[in-house]
Amino acid sequence: MMEFDQAFVWITTRRLKSGTRAEFARAWRPGEYPEGMLRAYECYSADGNEVVGISIWDSVESRERYRLSAVEAERRRAMAPFVIEERAGFYVGRELKIPER
Repeated sequence: MMEFDQAFVWITTRRLKSGTRAEFARAWRPGEYPEGMLRAYECYSADGNEVVGISIWDSVESRERYRLSAVEAERRRAMAPFVIEERAGFYVGRELKIPER
């Protein structure tokens, strides 16, 4: 398991048009996975109308290169018809240690 003393975390929350989860999921997949992305998670609400994307990066620069890339621009264009609202933030975080039980 990967542990993080300091991680660069990009979190994006999108509210989707009702009934478009499958189409959105196809559009969301990048054409290529970016250099510098260490891990990624996709979390959906129970009704499928909200999705949270969490990606962990090796540096601020790696995330910024991808954010400004043609691959990301195309991915955002493909997702746009299914998204009602989007919020995003970029954070520095760390993994919390859970004591063994």
